[in-house]
Amino acid sequence: MASITLRHVRKSFGDTNVLHGVSLDVADGECVVFVGPSGCGKSTLLRLICGLEEVTSGTISIADEVVNDVPPSKRGIAMVFQSYALYPHMSVAQNMGYALRLAGETREAIRARVEKAAAILRLDALLDRKPRQLSGGQRQRVAIGRAIVREPRVFLFDEPLSNLDAALRVDMRAEIAALKARLGTTMVYVTHDQIEAMTLADKIVVMNAGRIEQVGAPLELYHRPANLFVAGFIGSPRMNLLPLTRDAAGEAILPGGASLPLSAPVPAGNLTLGIRPEHLTLAPSGQGLLNGTALVVEHLGSDAFTHINLDGVTDRLILRLDGTQEVAPGARVDLAFALSDAHLFDVNGMRVVALPAMGVAA
Repeated sequence: MASITLRHVRKSFGDTNVLHGVSLDVADGECVVFVGPSGCGKSTLLRLICGLEEVTSGTISIADEVVNDVPPSKRGIAMVFQSYALYPHMSVAQNMGYALRLAGETREAIRARVEKAAAILRLDALLDRKPRQLSGGQRQRVAIGRAIVREPRVFLFDEPLSNLDAALRVDMRAEIAALKARLGTTMVYVTHDQIEAMTLADKIVVMNAGRIEQVGAPLELYHRPANLFVAGFIGSPRMNLLPLTRDAAGEAILPGGASLPLSAPVPAGNLTLGIRPEHLTLAPSGQGLLNGTALVVEHLGSDAFTHINLDGVTDRLILRLDGTQEVAPGARVDLAFALSDAHLFDVNGMRVVALPAMGVAA
């Protein structure tokens, strides 16, 4: 196992700057997940750690050794790609042991490592099959097994589940979580799927436009987003973000006219209130802080997501209810929420704590 240290890492492709001075510490045995929109630089950063791309400036260290000029094969890293990249003419066992054969390992050593990895991944009965005889989930397990047999210091995963259907993604997510617990090896994982990030990560790195927006434990990012970008990106459905105005007394005025007292001064300028769909509740008519009209109801069994046209704003709001609760499209709804569940952001989009009885400290 090994720690990873990034210091002021920059990457440019010609005149295009992709990464802008990224610094990050990944502890020995930690699972760190990079998330962010397409094009934010997360896969590029993974390729820099692996050595498939060269750093423009800055340093990358693995186990306290700077590896900028170390070739990929010497970094002690194994990478699992989005595509399975299995050799179609080889059996599962041959695919898993191929890198060891190239490294000059004996047949006995290769067989022992392949069988050990196959037992971990429940591939024992499939070792003689060819990739075309496997399901997508089985192929991905073979790709992971190919990485395991190398006994690397660091595992890198580049969106390994994105080619699988929804049911297989759930199964493979559980497989990787179990693998992480069993091996205890340092892992860096790139995904655009928030559920993968929240369930697998010891630490999440939220990236945007080649920069790190926030680093923290999954629930820390969920409960204490540092800014509007993180607030809108972490959580599914995304956090509702509402514009606030302030009256002469300094109170924040919600769309529709309800006021929220501020318990601390905030910088001048417009404010934004954040409230997650699950923290909104239906209120008796005339007693809500927010009012609107139900537009669409998505029934998902245990949950129902109601999209609401809120009075006074153009953006829709999402209300998450128990699946047994009914809100008819076209119905008028009154909504309430606890101040302890609300988030407040200043004119620069940074989180501030200025609501009374905020349940989460800054």
